Amino acid sequence: MRQLLSAFLMISLIGFFSCGKKETICELDSDILSQKPAVEIVRLEDEFFAAKTADEINHLIEKYPDFADRFLEKGLYPSQDSLVSILLNAHTDSALQVLHDSVKVEFADISDIRTDLENAFAYIKHYFPDFKTPKVYTYVSGFTTDLLIEEDMIVIGLDYFLPADHAFQPDLPRYLASRYERKYLVPMIVLAISSRYNEVNTGDNSLLSEMIFYGKAYHFVKAIMPCTSDQFIIGYTPAEIEECWANEEFIWSHFVENELLFQTNPFEIRKYIGEAPFTDAISTNAPGRLGRWIGWNIVDDYQASQDLELPLLMTESDTEKIFRQSGYRPRRPE
Repeated sequence: MRQLLSAFLMISLIGFFSCGKKETICELDSDILSQKPAVEIVRLEDEFFAAKTADEINHLIEKYPDFADRFLEKGLYPSQDSLVSILLNAHTDSALQVLHDSVKVEFADISDIRTDLENAFAYIKHYFPDFKTPKVYTYVSGFTTDLLIEEDMIVIGLDYFLPADHAFQPDLPRYLASRYERKYLVPMIVLAISSRYNEVNTGDNSLLSEMIFYGKAYHFVKAIMPCTSDQFIIGYTPAEIEECWANEEFIWSHFVENELLFQTNPFEIRKYIGEAPFTDAISTNAPGRLGRWIGWNIVDDYQASQDLELPLLMTESDTEKIFRQSGYRPRRPE
């Protein structure tokens, strides 16, 4: 354990290694993109903030019933009038108006987001032909909801994705808030969509099962967005990724020596899977969620060794089989 801690403390002396995943020149598949859908993003924040009367708000609620029912949760209010009243009051709040103005400036052009969604949806459709392109709305929720992702509808709370140096920030720990920036947005959406295809054995409550579940999820995002940096998929900084690769053998030895893979204690599992600024069971210098990162490596090795197409990989729910057949071994720094 002390050896592992020392390895993380000494990481600044290690430098860069040729092992692990390298960033290479990447091009998306033109055949897949030839079938990409057109994605229309409806800017609901502009429409709702432009509404100044109860009649105008009522009109928008009727115009976008799916948004009103599932994002605004209209059914939780005693009447539609009460929801309208709350929306009118919120949209006259000076702080929320400034937040809306900030979003209008930062997201005046969202063509990059639209393109990334179109490309991602084309790839998902390629692997999963039953996938249907959802409606996409944007909104300013006043930091109440970041994303709503359902099969037929996606709502993006753009206020959550303002730049890190912006005066308005969601009330989140820094290690979480740092991932709420523009480049993380579409990978977040694709990660959420992965759960539709990520089959699991509900009777397996082990740490290994959790590791493989997240490993399959991250593998899915990389397959759907192959030119996206790992940074924006798992939410580690480039330096953290480099540190993890350099210390992969030490990290893995911790899991093996402490017989953690088949651990079912939820408190123990959370140490390696749950959101946290660091994985303190290993080192306060190690990023959080290291179990997910190892799981991703295992799944990558399993897919490569078995040469599986993405749909077959995602339907495999036998986590022990995935682990055994992956032949996973840490890469030694060179």
